[in-house]
Amino acid sequence: MTNNTSVMLNDLSIGYRSKQGTRVVAEHVTATIQSGCLTCLLGENGVGKSTLLKTLSAFLPKLGGSIQIGGRELEQYSQNERARTIGIVLTEKPNIQQMTALELVEMGRTPYTGFWGRLNEEDKKACLEAMDMIGINYLKDRTINTLSDGERQKVMIAKALAQQTSVIFLDEPTAFLDYPSKVDMLLLLRRISHETQKTVFLSTHDLELALQVADTVWLMTHTDGLKIGTPHELAQQGILSQFVERNKDIQFDREHLSVKVNCTANAY
Repeated sequence: MTNNTSVMLNDLSIGYRSKQGTRVVAEHVTATIQSGCLTCLLGENGVGKSTLLKTLSAFLPKLGGSIQIGGRELEQYSQNERARTIGIVLTEKPNIQQMTALELVEMGRTPYTGFWGRLNEEDKKACLEAMDMIGINYLKDRTINTLSDGERQKVMIAKALAQQTSVIFLDEPTAFLDYPSKVDMLLLLRRISHETQKTVFLSTHDLELALQVADTVWLMTHTDGLKIGTPHELAQQGILSQFVERNKDIQFDREHLSVKVNCTANAY
């Protein structure tokens, strides 16, 4: 499923309900995650990035407002319809040990395989193509417990691709990768969004990489809420400088979208 499907948020409120009451993490969020471009979510720790992703993925109920995918309210989708529409890669490690990488990727075909979970040739082809796109065919016979954190993360992304959804949400997909692999992964996700017109939305703490690769940036802060624009737009408006330069020893270069640290400021 690779049709042009954007995600529209209207006056969205997110947070948690419990017996002790309701904790609002963010509210009045009105924005569109565009298909065909890579959108990166940046922000302070604890500002609600993971909460937003889990709400968009229907893991958490919204507190108010609207989430529409393809012009249809998220809660109107059945569980199977959501699984055919939204692919999700979270930071939690899968509690799987003896399953092979290929078998884990094949789980992405569950929305299509019916009650018995039997894969046909089309299912098998989709899984191998997903692994090939990530460049991990060589891992297909390895068991999950033998993989590094970075390799496991790539397998989880291949599983989401095998699901063939129009929307992919990823929470810190580069968290366990070395620097060259971080670059490769973000460039891959950018290419996927451009070539397949998927809606790809990810959170990351890799600010400089995101600014180099993202088409659109969502910046969440406790004080200013949500700011959206291209990296250069947010830089020229001074929004990124305000976000980065909270420490006097850090400077943001608006032209090159880079961060400089004054290493001599506290030298003895």
